[in-house]
Amino acid sequence: MTLNVPDEAATLALGAQLAHALAPGLVVYLDGDLGSGKTTLVRGVLRGLDFEGNVKSPTYTLVELYAISRLNLHHFDFYRFSQPEEYLDAGLDEYFQGEAVSLVEWPDKAGGYLVPADLRIALAITDNGRDISFISPTEAGRACLSRLRASLPDSTAATS
Repeated sequence: MTLNVPDEAATLALGAQLAHALAPGLVVYLDGDLGSGKTTLVRGVLRGLDFEGNVKSPTYTLVELYAISRLNLHHFDFYRFSQPEEYLDAGLDEYFQGEAVSLVEWPDKAGGYLVPADLRIALAITDNGRDISFISPTEAGRACLSRLRASLPDSTAATS
């Protein structure tokens, strides 16, 4: 499924819709160039879960933890990794055990050490906003995507 969102407000709204589709234990990869809206989408997810605090990219801290609403959410950013082994050195694999939802920016920087995604979201800047594509390689990811699709307004521009 691919959606076009015209601006930041629409990206935040899509994130809020995604929040209601998430289930404990999901691993979500966020792909896209710098400035493509990955952190904005995460901010929308957190707002959709009624989190009102500051939401910043964990570029320097590697992970931000949020215990809110019905979900524990971990937001990762591996942009600064120069080698995949840095993922292991940081001891981050323990965060992927359990029921927390993991939202991962720059997952490819962790190489093959990172657990596979249930849902992969690719964001690309276009002339008319952003195209956001969803790929769901697991049953849990497909169930999440199905819940998201059902929650979208009929006016949302989607292609499958």
